[in-house]
Amino acid sequence: MKEPYFKSLRVLELASVLAGPAVGAFFAELGAEVIKVENLLTGGDVTRSWRLRQEAPDSDISAYFSCVNWGKRSLALDLRQPEALQIVSQLAARADIVIANYKPGDAEKLAVDYASLSALNPGLIYAHLTGYGSDNPRSGFDALIQAETGFVMLNGEADGPGLKMPVALMDLLAAHQIKEALLVALLERQITGLGAYLPVGLFQSGLVSLANQAASWLVAKQDPRRMGSEHPSIVPYGTVYTTADQGQIMLAIGNDRQFQQLCQFLNCPEFSLDPRFATNPERVKYRQVLHPLLQAQIERHPREALLTGFWALGVPAGALHTVSEALAMPEAQALLLESPLAAGDASACIRGLRTLAFEPPGGKVALMPPPHLGEHSLAILTELGLASQAQEWQARGLLSWPDMLE
Repeated sequence: MKEPYFKSLRVLELASVLAGPAVGAFFAELGAEVIKVENLLTGGDVTRSWRLRQEAPDSDISAYFSCVNWGKRSLALDLRQPEALQIVSQLAARADIVIANYKPGDAEKLAVDYASLSALNPGLIYAHLTGYGSDNPRSGFDALIQAETGFVMLNGEADGPGLKMPVALMDLLAAHQIKEALLVALLERQITGLGAYLPVGLFQSGLVSLANQAASWLVAKQDPRRMGSEHPSIVPYGTVYTTADQGQIMLAIGNDRQFQQLCQFLNCPEFSLDPRFATNPERVKYRQVLHPLLQAQIERHPREALLTGFWALGVPAGALHTVSEALAMPEAQALLLESPLAAGDASACIRGLRTLAFEPPGGKVALMPPPHLGEHSLAILTELGLASQAQEWQARGLLSWPDMLE
């Protein structure tokens, strides 16, 4: 088996919640060493406490926290104390990448900003996630960014209220922007030997992801509106239909040939010959006429028979799955994770989902389970040559590690 692609890369994660940690998870899955610095005073990453009611109330590894924190080591510090900041500086001095999500100005107060840390390490690449950019002090919250970039107004039924997406989509889009920026900066560093400062805003990440919806306004002066799951310029695409056994399917017909195949299988070839439906521009115009006609044909067949027939003809269609059904699909199995929890929880097991949808060049990396708060504090200090001070600092509350490690 090949060595992990980024085995020698060191990543320092000064970030919490989802976007920044998702970037750390990306590099952990590529084999990098990722150290997650958590604020001891606030109980670490706030998502540790974002528990479902079904979760154990005393666990510091919530389902939410676990989704982007596999493969990392946790260092818990009281960042008000100068010794703690010195530890961060030492880690940054030997890191390749820092991922931070401080509000503009806050990193400077702690001297963990790019200027301070790059003075110790000129090759440091520093990704700084903000809500609205370096010049706006507002905190960024995913739901508000969804609202302010137009996503909420676009999402939902035409006659209903706007809805936010059920995942923190802006965080995930920003995470992808940061990953891309970091990979470009790593390539540039191979040539120049120098690091870079990479500011990325949640708002900007959401806005540039509007894609064709933004172009509808910029090019055609059409302000997009809610259409449920319908597509503004392709029909039937995203449309949901109910089958004979009360299953639900979605069609994603992208061209006229696929529409002809759809009608052929449903035994209604006359639909594809009707001038109102023969071409996509006409189907867009007459979508409200077409949908009930297709529904009447589709509801004659059970779901699985329909899908099997559609797929055989190359008609794009799929079932509406619950999350549990999606995770049970054969294609999902290689992406699932399972591991015994860290020391002290040998009888417990935790499951998760990789964040990489591709096979890394060096192959998939075996990942440690999500860490307990401060689980690796002592080990990290030992690596820095600070083991002799660790017990004293723990007694002073400067750092912490779980009782199970004592």
